[in-house]
Amino acid sequence: MTAERPANPTSRSTAAPGGLLAGRRILVTGVLTPKSIAYAIADACLDHGAEVILTSFGRAMSLTERSARRLGLDGPVLEMDASRPDQVAAVASALRERWGGLDGAVHAIGYAPEDALGGKFMTTPWESVAVAMQVSAFSLKTMAAELAPLMPDRGGSLVTLTFDATVAWPLYDWMGPTKAALESIVRYLARDLGARRIRVNSLAAGPLETIAARAVSSFEGLKDAWGHVAPLKWDSADATPVADAAVFLLSDLSRAVTGEMLHVDGGFHSQGGAPAQIQLPEGPGE
Repeated sequence: MTAERPANPTSRSTAAPGGLLAGRRILVTGVLTPKSIAYAIADACLDHGAEVILTSFGRAMSLTERSARRLGLDGPVLEMDASRPDQVAAVASALRERWGGLDGAVHAIGYAPEDALGGKFMTTPWESVAVAMQVSAFSLKTMAAELAPLMPDRGGSLVTLTFDATVAWPLYDWMGPTKAALESIVRYLARDLGARRIRVNSLAAGPLETIAARAVSSFEGLKDAWGHVAPLKWDSADATPVADAAVFLLSDLSRAVTGEMLHVDGGFHSQGGAPAQIQLPEGPGE
């Protein structure tokens, strides 16, 4: 977990002069509180010299605005429900007006209705699956279509968050196929945007203590088991390894990396025979 900033931080509207992202313009979605993975990513981007703008919508807007102040951002939080193409287009227009372009974007968006999670896989109606797919997966394509034209000739980077969907997880249910769709969309976008030198990649993080995970009874068993299996162990309270990996994918160091799923999970994915008690949170936890 990133350290909390003072209540009235020095403005960071002017990016730090050094760092891997010096002078780069980065849009970050999905920031709610300092425990959000996206918050840690935004913080790391700022530390590496980027200019950052956040998005939010609805009841979450006040939380995001509070986090923006904590991060030291003095610009507006842009309203964007990524399932609404008109709002994504409006954000692209606002970025063009404010920055003249964009160098990278972080898609940290995930949602599934309650009846699509928690052991209800066989009874989930299509309507709920469709919502999960549109919000959590198709929204990446919606964002890419509007944001790619803002990226310069040298290229840019799109990064999304997943939870390795190459296997079936207990209780994750329709978020599993939804994440599988997201991972596939990453590969197709990498194919179609590569000619513009735009890279598209996903980060598969281990379990982290986000808002979605906090109230789930199975989370304690999940994080404990994860720590036992992962060769490098795993601290579920520390999102900075994921944030640092995002900085890498947003920077020129990853200039030859696209269509990739980068695991940041302490090596858990590489090990067989995971304990049977592992259960996933009932939401995407981003």
